[in-house]
Amino acid sequence: MDDQVTDNSPYPRHDHDGGDSEISTLRVNRTPTGVQAREALPETDLDDPQLYFNRELSHLQFNIRVLEQALDEAHPLLNRLMFLLIFSSNMDEFFEIRVAGLKHQIALGDDTTGADGRLPKAVLAEISDIAHAQIVRQYQILNDTLLPALEAQGLRFRRRDQWTKAQKDWVHELFNNDIMPVISPIGLDPSHPFPRLVNKSLNFIVELEGKDAFGRAGGMAILPAPRSLPRLMALPKHLCSEGFTEYVFLSSMIHAHAEELFPGMRVRGCYQFRLTRNADMSVDPEEVSDLASALRGELLARRYGSGVRLEVADNCPDDLTNFLLRQFSLENGDLYRVQGPVNLTRMMSVLGDVDRPELLYRPYTPGIPKALRGSGSLFDAIAKQDLLLHHPFQSFSPIEDLLSEAARDPNVLAIKQTLYRTGADSPIVSALVDAASQGKEVTVVIELRARFDEADNLQLASRLQEAGAIVIYGIMAYKTHAKMLHIVRRERGELRHYAHLGTGNYHSKTAKLYTDYSLLTANKELCADVHKVFQQLSGMGRARKIDTLLHAPFTLHERLMEMIDREAQVARKGKRAHIIIKCNSLTEPKLIKALYRASQAGVECDLIIRGMCCLKPGLPGVSENIRVRSIIGRFLEHTRVFHFHNDGKPEIWCSSADFMSRNMFNRVETCFPLLDKKLATRVRKDLETYLVDNCQSWLLQSDGSYHLQDPGSGDAISAQETLLYAYASKS
Repeated sequence: MDDQVTDNSPYPRHDHDGGDSEISTLRVNRTPTGVQAREALPETDLDDPQLYFNRELSHLQFNIRVLEQALDEAHPLLNRLMFLLIFSSNMDEFFEIRVAGLKHQIALGDDTTGADGRLPKAVLAEISDIAHAQIVRQYQILNDTLLPALEAQGLRFRRRDQWTKAQKDWVHELFNNDIMPVISPIGLDPSHPFPRLVNKSLNFIVELEGKDAFGRAGGMAILPAPRSLPRLMALPKHLCSEGFTEYVFLSSMIHAHAEELFPGMRVRGCYQFRLTRNADMSVDPEEVSDLASALRGELLARRYGSGVRLEVADNCPDDLTNFLLRQFSLENGDLYRVQGPVNLTRMMSVLGDVDRPELLYRPYTPGIPKALRGSGSLFDAIAKQDLLLHHPFQSFSPIEDLLSEAARDPNVLAIKQTLYRTGADSPIVSALVDAASQGKEVTVVIELRARFDEADNLQLASRLQEAGAIVIYGIMAYKTHAKMLHIVRRERGELRHYAHLGTGNYHSKTAKLYTDYSLLTANKELCADVHKVFQQLSGMGRARKIDTLLHAPFTLHERLMEMIDREAQVARKGKRAHIIIKCNSLTEPKLIKALYRASQAGVECDLIIRGMCCLKPGLPGVSENIRVRSIIGRFLEHTRVFHFHNDGKPEIWCSSADFMSRNMFNRVETCFPLLDKKLATRVRKDLETYLVDNCQSWLLQSDGSYHLQDPGSGDAISAQETLLYAYASKS
């Protein structure tokens, strides 16, 4: 997408500042929605397992939809490669957490099932079948489609048998100078047992012949690839074919020179492999007195959890793969033979290394609302009206700028903020450090247990504490997942409160990749509720009465159930009833049953669920009024937005929470209403834009399959392109 967008764009236009300009071509409610009262249906058992999809299999389906993007020629070529690599990264985490969890459950003899009623062993077996087929397909897409297409564009990944004499010499010199000094071959014998290998590290198993310096007969050895070296290296320009940028893999270099690591012996075979381990972390709240110290210990243990998957080169002999499986206590179903590098995610470096903008998404400039474009105080702008930002189409910088201004402003007395995934070096943290250093009361609630960000969160906690900020690790048994900022400022002799509430994290990088909403407000009721939530997090006592926000684990689930049931009551009276829910996952059984009841009453339910969805749409008499779609595109859909028609008095809520049990009952979450009617209307139109997407929208079928929408001969509508045009800068 161009950073200069002309007025002849095919996409309808939003008003930048939340006005109520119509999107006439994007109206979606064209059919009657509950205009007649429904006759009572025979009682349906909504606990019937046949009414629910399995959570883990649904998660796997999302990963497959990501892989499908690698074949979509609407994406630029390097971004198609990016989607393939994201699939690889997603599958790593899927095995580390989801598959590991199932294996642990089976090992304990725990046959507890979800709402779908499927036993863990059956789920694990189906996961294995699907994952094996899709990982084979992933390498086929890489080898047969993407690599030839990249080569046609002058980007080549050289295999060993393709190296020229000059390239071989360069690789040999690099091996001697940079690889040989840091690699540590490990011979396997009674005094050298099988080494403990780090999770997802690249390794080689080597077959040897001959005798070593101590007279030991050859057998097997393990070569761990040095973790300090990049897995992919660019060849010097003078060694590349004319017009080409060329790369070689570290694995190829080690393969080519493995024999030099075992002088006087013959290498009969050298085969790459990678072990994926259980990387989930558990901290027992009853046994932990210092959460930070406990997590530091768990982080070390994560690198050496039990094995869950073994990837090996496709040409590795059976006797060696069986040997490896025994070492890691794995079975044949845990073995994945791959036709290429076992660590594909490391190819992501190419995207930042290659200077080929025509092979990547066109850049754009995130928009900034008119009210924030001047040089005046952000506090003055927010005091005049609520402001809503839709990232990444609109810039995340106003949130960073607000904190920077607050840190410098002598009238600001206190800042409180939650941090979940942020990064220790972020501008947000720097502003909080500055504020604390200047003597302001800075309180930060850091959730250390943000999966795979624990180390960063420990680091930023230390940085804030050193600056004098009060750092709180939230509530031991409940992750603090809410996205809140509260600022207290003295104005004309009185204290004025400001707040930011969001659906996403305070992370400037992900704000460029994830779709999220940010509300900046000085509304007294909202700010008072935010203040109460912070007091509840930092202090002790009974749950406080919170009037405007919904708050997990206390009121959010109950009120969502009430609002869904309220819509059903309206439909039963023969009136129009409509629910739109947009979130990342829908798995909580009680909420699903409430949606089933609403559908039975005649409520039209449009669900925009990016990832896991355990609800089955389109079931006669149960969910025939429910449609579920998943939008997969350039940006990761991350907004959590809930629309209720409410008998003509519509309500729009934004939230940090998904429709999952953990969000409703085991996390601290906030859900906030859009009280400004112009902002609420604008978000409703955003939602309708997603509902008419016919380019990147996958419709969930009642059998669990997803069908990609096709514009056919009609106008192509991409929700993300439409919103980008509507909100991004035109200058």
